[in-house]
Amino acid sequence: MKPFARPLAASLKAALRDTPVVCLLGPRQSGKTTLARTLEPRHAYVTFDDEATLAFARSDPTGFVAALPPRAILDEIQRVPALLRTLKLAVDRDRRPGRFVLTGSANLLQLPGLGDSLAGRMEVVQLQPLTAAEQARAPGRFVAALLGGRLKPAIATTAPQAPLALAGRIVAGGFPEAVARSATRARRWHREYLRMLLERDVQDIARVRDTAAVGRLLEMLALRTGELLNVSSLGNDLDLRRETVEHYLAVCERLYLVRRLPPWHRNQASRLIKSPKVHLLDSGLAATLTGLTAADWSTKRSRFGHLLESFVVQQLVAQAGWTDSDLRFWHYRDKDQVEVDLVITRGRQTWGVEVKSAVTATPADGQGLRRLAEQCGADYQGGVLLYAGDSAFAFPGARNLAMPLARLWEM
Repeated sequence: MKPFARPLAASLKAALRDTPVVCLLGPRQSGKTTLARTLEPRHAYVTFDDEATLAFARSDPTGFVAALPPRAILDEIQRVPALLRTLKLAVDRDRRPGRFVLTGSANLLQLPGLGDSLAGRMEVVQLQPLTAAEQARAPGRFVAALLGGRLKPAIATTAPQAPLALAGRIVAGGFPEAVARSATRARRWHREYLRMLLERDVQDIARVRDTAAVGRLLEMLALRTGELLNVSSLGNDLDLRRETVEHYLAVCERLYLVRRLPPWHRNQASRLIKSPKVHLLDSGLAATLTGLTAADWSTKRSRFGHLLESFVVQQLVAQAGWTDSDLRFWHYRDKDQVEVDLVITRGRQTWGVEVKSAVTATPADGQGLRRLAEQCGADYQGGVLLYAGDSAFAFPGARNLAMPLARLWEM
């Protein structure tokens, strides 16, 4: 299969031109090593998945860095975070841009034992699993069009989407190895992926003794993806203390398995719900954990609706990585149960995104977007309802549109 183009490569190239250390972070098996080695083929490649290399770096970090060639890719840096202090000294002696490319399968800046943040010397670039646009070998310009006000109802229709085709995209997720396989083989790959994470990566970054409990938490979160996070309820269901659940949640976030979406609010908006939403980052992994297949689209619509929401959130967050790194993401919900699945902000500028699994959309479906527009006033830039139909049209009121979900990968 022809390799997938990664639009984030442009951001990585820009960082390499003016920054001594560039750190490419993202989930394990999301394509970080392939991207780094493709962009910098003349850099020496060193991986800390090799136990002898890891032991050398941990026992003698000064000697290890001294032995490196002038330019190197250091893969899976989260396995030896204390090495960053020695890299800082090396960079301070030679500030040429692009000297070191680090890759990490855990959020490096949240790790205990971090040697140094390399502030002012390192730029972090986040690589997500493949988006639907990347899998379709399309540019992925939906977020750019939303920010630029270029989503227009005049673009009348898109090709009708077969429900099972949409469901297939959702349960496939975005890991390159998984999307290249049949549905059955992809589920097997997801299970093996989780087993390896729990057996090794969880231990590396957190020294968690009961890794099976982390696995049970992930299964529970998969069942609740796209819902408000209730830590106490999770603790009761898993028979774990609240503090333990919070710790395990943080571990899952560091490993890019889970995303917490904070609530959007203005200080004066006292009637808003203040709980975050929780999303599994990869919808394919969530589908495997919950046993959902594409054939369940018609019979398990409620569960698929939440999974679809997590899928869309992931598409938009990933596209933002190569569109505008200043974007921030939230959800909106008030005590009248009016909600917006995703709120995007840049400074005070605000956009709303609603997600619906039905093939029809009506003005009533835009209630959350209208409520968000009222809260934002002049800061509201517009909103979009993404649904499983095939027509694009405007809602009455404040710059809100209904658009086919397929625009995420067709634009």
